[in-house]
Amino acid sequence: MQFAARLSTLALALGAAFTTLCASAAPSGRSADVERLLASPAFKTAAATLDKEHERIVDDGIKLAEIPSPPLKEEARAKAYEAMFKAAGLQGVQIDEEGNVLGIRKGTKSDGKFVVVSAHLDTVFPAGTDVKVKRQGSKLLAPGIGDDTMSLSVLLGFMRAMDAAHIKTHDDILFVGTVGEEGPGNLRGVRHLFTKGQYKDKIKTFFSVESGGVDTITNGGVGSKRYRVTFKGPGGHSFKAFGLVNPMFALGHAMAEFSRTPVPASPKTTYSVGLIGGGTSVNSIPLSGWMEVDMRSESLPELKKVEDRLLKIVQEAADGENLARSTKEGKITVDAKLIGDRPAGHTDAASPLVQVAKTAIEAAGYKVSYGWSSTDSNMPMSLGIPAITIGRMAPDKFGRAHSLDEWIDVEKAPMVKAMSTALSIILATTGMELDGK
Repeated sequence: MQFAARLSTLALALGAAFTTLCASAAPSGRSADVERLLASPAFKTAAATLDKEHERIVDDGIKLAEIPSPPLKEEARAKAYEAMFKAAGLQGVQIDEEGNVLGIRKGTKSDGKFVVVSAHLDTVFPAGTDVKVKRQGSKLLAPGIGDDTMSLSVLLGFMRAMDAAHIKTHDDILFVGTVGEEGPGNLRGVRHLFTKGQYKDKIKTFFSVESGGVDTITNGGVGSKRYRVTFKGPGGHSFKAFGLVNPMFALGHAMAEFSRTPVPASPKTTYSVGLIGGGTSVNSIPLSGWMEVDMRSESLPELKKVEDRLLKIVQEAADGENLARSTKEGKITVDAKLIGDRPAGHTDAASPLVQVAKTAIEAAGYKVSYGWSSTDSNMPMSLGIPAITIGRMAPDKFGRAHSLDEWIDVEKAPMVKAMSTALSIILATTGMELDGK
């Protein structure tokens, strides 16, 4: 079957499934004839443009992936992405105070609020990591190529496809490349967007386009707390000063006790000690020892329970060490510093936004699944703003995220189908105009 015929079949199938739902459930509150949207020449042209520009989308993704973007140091990639936004014809293109790249595609019936379509600029990999992209047939391998660099390029593909098809939407779309989504970034980019930036209080719907399969709707935001806990003491010679308090003993006791913390399976709640360090030398009682702790939950109350237990345990470990050994040169002290705080949130599966996404995904022939994760969508979810994270790849066409051999498979047909499906969700949400309406 030729690509145009496949597109027509897909569009008609999507439209038939959407008709009843979207007449009353469009996230914008407008009645939307999505069947006509997907069967329209404009949508077919947009999908055909994604097919035509597939290699360009891939090439843009490679170009961006090879610009290092380690945690808290996304400036070089942001500048390149800003230039790409301008070349794509967006209005008001800028890099904001926090480092996010912003650009607007104006709607025809703006109510002063924006639908955000975003992907994140940062990766988990430190400065100095080799980010050269390697090809193995249709596979691309590189740190960060999937999470989330190729999404940045896909957003550019969406913009060009919409322009080529002369698509107009009712809503203004704010395209954003965010900083600080990963690890130590602590969602600083999207946090700024919603709490301090010029679009604060002007965003009504939020999409994060991420590295996963288009068949998964992430409508749950896993909250997290991260601490760096440091035990300090007077130190001394391991033989001559034997008997003095030792911060490593306190650290070890705290870790062992924390490891026995009970947590519920539902709502899923987890914890881990991911990093430890400290010490002076093998023949010294150390001056300090530290650990970094990650705690996560689908429930804020459950997360608070684990956090409270950690803080209680580390203080008890310090107190216990001070009772167990000599404090004549000084006591063990403990400092628990909060280094990460991500809010939890949830967009109900019965909400119009999720239902539109579900119907589009099923109409494309995928089996829908729902998920919880920690993404940029956490922030709007926590504020009660409809938000979901959607994928832009076919299922099973990606793997090894956050590893040096991270990969995605950019085989044309599956990737174009997935991108077209993601675009249909966005167009249905923003109110694509049909016949001038």
